[in-house]
Amino acid sequence: QLQLVESGGGLVQPGGSLRLSCAASGFTLDYYAIGWFRQAPGKEREGVSCISRSGINTAYTDSGKGRFTVSRDNAKNTVYLQMNNMRPEDTAVYYCAADWISSPAMCMLGVKGRYGYWGQGTQVTVSS
Repeated sequence: QLQLVESGGGLVQPGGSLRLSCAASGFTLDYYAIGWFRQAPGKEREGVSCISRSGINTAYTDSGKGRFTVSRDNAKNTVYLQMNNMRPEDTAVYYCAADWISSPAMCMLGVKGRYGYWGQGTQVTVSS
């Protein structure tokens, strides 16, 4: 069974940090670009970041630029999203998703339709 499982969410104070993990089972992430998305209550799911298969290229939307860092460890079949200097508006359910893509150097930031496999999400709450 092909699965993506996010972990690392929780409650954090404004200015704090969290590191989310996205672990794959049943398939290898070597052939997939990974996207991070989030969905706040009453809002559409939006892209946050993505990382290419090789990890060479990453991309961020304005909401995370300068504060979030995406990385991957293909040996562990896991992708990470480090979130620093967090804000209340970062509160959302965060999802990782996998895009089977031929190029090792590309990822499609925020293009939900590209991503065929999705995790169940992990809740992130930023509040004092």
